[in-house]
Amino acid sequence: APAPTPVRHLFSDPAEVEALRGNLLAWYDKCKRDLPWRTLAATEPDADRRAYAVWVSEVMLQQTQVATVIDYYNRWMQKWPTLQALAQASLEEVNELWAGLGYYSRGKRLQEAARKVVSELAGQMPRTAQDLQKLLPGVGRYTAGAIASISYGQATGVVDGNVIRVLCRLRCIGADSSSPAVIDRLWDMANALVDRIRPGDFNQALMELGATVCVPKAPLCRECPVKQHCQAWRRKLFGKPTPVPDVEDCGVGDCPLCPPAAEPWDSSLGVTNFPRKAAKKQPRVARTATCVLERRGCHGALEYLIVQRPSSGLLAGLWEFPSLPLDQGLQEQKQREVLADHLRAWTGRPVVAGGLRFIGEVVHIFSHIHQTYVVYSLPLDGDVTLDPALSPSRWVTEEEFHASAVSTAMKKV
Repeated sequence: APAPTPVRHLFSDPAEVEALRGNLLAWYDKCKRDLPWRTLAATEPDADRRAYAVWVSEVMLQQTQVATVIDYYNRWMQKWPTLQALAQASLEEVNELWAGLGYYSRGKRLQEAARKVVSELAGQMPRTAQDLQKLLPGVGRYTAGAIASISYGQATGVVDGNVIRVLCRLRCIGADSSSPAVIDRLWDMANALVDRIRPGDFNQALMELGATVCVPKAPLCRECPVKQHCQAWRRKLFGKPTPVPDVEDCGVGDCPLCPPAAEPWDSSLGVTNFPRKAAKKQPRVARTATCVLERRGCHGALEYLIVQRPSSGLLAGLWEFPSLPLDQGLQEQKQREVLADHLRAWTGRPVVAGGLRFIGEVVHIFSHIHQTYVVYSLPLDGDVTLDPALSPSRWVTEEEFHASAVSTAMKKV
């Protein structure tokens, strides 16, 4: 059985919980940012349309900053203002609008879930966090909680990166904040704290606090509306707890939420001692040979060959220049030879390795891959017949290329 959580890590005083809720909501009403999805959620009378607006924003905001998302969100809602409109769109259209936003599987899963709502759920969104998570592909615990609380008024908490940071500081939780045991306790805490009358506003307020005040570095503690409830803030002001623990302090060495003994409080860090995370895994290093094949089109404009990636895996379904993963340590001449062999299938003619013009290298960092593209160019004379048995491919002008569903990495290339 898991070790019991010491009282000092919990919100055990009902009066304190009520005060925290009130202070946070009053601050949110006064200081919240004007964001398009909030405007839609606040003004849309239909709960399902409201849920769709919140759902799109939450999916886009996963792993992506607010400033980047706003333009994508506005274009998306203009093109597909309802869940039914999105269900009728093609994956190609979704990928084209999503291009540059990253983590492309998010858009694909969003559309798949929209189609399921229309075809299997009679166009009605599930209305509880449990059903949203159970019935909609790609909707996890956090997204389900956000939709259910903001759109349907369910008193359920949410835990995202901002909430983790706020709660860990409020209650001096210094164990690895990415561990399942700590995450479970944080969900318990979020569900206990959420305001029963304004759950959606409370959850947004908690996230807003983490995004604008309780930030990772240099938090604005003096502006924090709940600093009087923050254990990390008190510890910063008054130093370490007394050597003799009181009834609310942890036992020695067996608290599942305290920092490990090997990582004591660093007074120079103050509240940024929390949260603590496990060391990040180093991204895998990969190299890929990429060739920009070009020809003169029938109107004299340069055209470039792009091919479609497989429907699963990294950058699924997006378009790219013909590319080939390279083994580590491959010499340049060998790189040219394996790329020339690969290009023969696309051009239907022999490709001489020496005819490939080396352009340079492009580095692109995915979340888990440090990718280097070794870029070559090859001009072609005459018509090239593309083999329909291969992956989908087409010739595009530069303008058509930028309007296609291509990744940021290919735009760099």
